[in-house]
Amino acid sequence: TLAVAGAAAGWLVVTVYNLTLPAIQKHAGEQIDGAVREVLKAPARWDTLYLVGNAVTATPPAGSDKRELTKAFVGFDAAGARIGVAIVAAEPGFQELLTLMIGFDPSTGALTGFKVLDQKETPGLGDKVEVDKTFGAQFPVQIAPLKGVKLLAAGNPGQVQTITGATISSRAVIRIINNAVAKWRPLLQAHDRGGQQ
Repeated sequence: TLAVAGAAAGWLVVTVYNLTLPAIQKHAGEQIDGAVREVLKAPARWDTLYLVGNAVTATPPAGSDKRELTKAFVGFDAAGARIGVAIVAAEPGFQELLTLMIGFDPSTGALTGFKVLDQKETPGLGDKVEVDKTFGAQFPVQIAPLKGVKLLAAGNPGQVQTITGATISSRAVIRIINNAVAKWRPLLQAHDRGGQQ
């Protein structure tokens, strides 16, 4: 009886998973699309690049699942000029992984914005990195690397005022952005030099 009940429960879990997987994947894709539009300020179109080993390529390896590959989304304006690149990066926050979509210009390192894709920070405190619009408004046009400070000092570019009561979470956002830009910028510049677009 126990074996039959276990097998039935296992079959039910697998069946529900397989039935809901397309909807889950569709929702995840829509979330990524919306985040790209937001951090790149509504590009006219974008291309997808893939990170394969230590290089960025427009063509994923044969037989690979595109959904599983690490990606960069290159946004263009209506005239075809590149306006920035959006990437997903995740690192530990105060509670668990903090996942961001980050937009920046690889040629200058200037940020176009960021959006929190997933966070489990403390409600009312750490989650302010997502809901506090004043905090998020500090990032566009800043040039990475950024430095988190309690009070902004005049004449010191690259400073971001952390959120009182959410210093660890806001510093985590800054760290994730700095690390992501430091990782992706040289890869994208090398891709540009290679003439691939």
